[in-house]
Amino acid sequence: MTDALLPGPLVDDAWLAAHLDDPRLVVLDATALLPSPRHDGDHRSGSGHAQWAERHIPGSRHADLTGELSDHEAPYHFAVPSPTALADALQRLGVHDGSEVVAYDSGGGIWAARLWWMLRSISVPAAVLDGGWQAWEAGGHPMAHGDETSAVRVSQPLTPVPRPEAWTGIDEVAAISRGERPGTLVCALPPGGFDGSAATRYSRRGHIPGSLSLPGRGLLDATGRLLPRPELARRAGAVLQDAESPVVLYCGGGISAAGTALALTLLGRADISLYDGSLEEWSKDLSRPIRLGDQLGDQLGDQRR
Repeated sequence: MTDALLPGPLVDDAWLAAHLDDPRLVVLDATALLPSPRHDGDHRSGSGHAQWAERHIPGSRHADLTGELSDHEAPYHFAVPSPTALADALQRLGVHDGSEVVAYDSGGGIWAARLWWMLRSISVPAAVLDGGWQAWEAGGHPMAHGDETSAVRVSQPLTPVPRPEAWTGIDEVAAISRGERPGTLVCALPPGGFDGSAATRYSRRGHIPGSLSLPGRGLLDATGRLLPRPELARRAGAVLQDAESPVVLYCGGGISAAGTALALTLLGRADISLYDGSLEEWSKDLSRPIRLGDQLGDQLGDQRR
């Protein structure tokens, strides 16, 4: 057995530059486009392939989270494919047994974190480039242009080893919300998305009752890098006071939640799962309650009545 290449779930640009020629390493750009909603229900998304082709880390490929890396049969966007379908799509990007993946993006790191979580869910070693494309560019590292990568010969297998505990479904989330199952629901949306004061691209504004707010982008500094671990611990600790309760993360579509999952993983939390459907799935079902405002006490009081 060879030693692992990746030092952990996060690498910096200097580490990546030093290991870019390692044959075990696959670098994937996970950039996707998700404009802010202009009004409620305004869901627009698109591939980041053109941005990748314009400029990217040499040797990288674009992993299309709006294309074959999502399940288009699901009733919501960005749904994780089955383990076999995910492995097949990754194999076509050059990932195989023995590969280790560094994911990055040019959109604040949440897309790379989403891909990292998907890889983790089928036991593919993976890390996120801290600061993403901006850090690579600021570090003065070489860049490539154009869609010059040749087709990958799909000859080496990629064997998925599913980790079903990485995902939590809507019924389990509902049970946690009602207090019938242990767990802490954490919403990774910005404050305006959590309290319903901002427009939403989904059916209804607000958050799942009983949720706590820990915005994913609030865990980044001005350069898009994750905050130092003591500061991450302070911000997460203010929300996750029950160290024994498993954490279920959600947002609008399971993207920002992955960024929060990365931060919590760096802090040593292993009892994390993502609600893949998030508010897009939850809000479509009018029988599912949604709360406005930001006072957890009020939410809990509403549930008891």
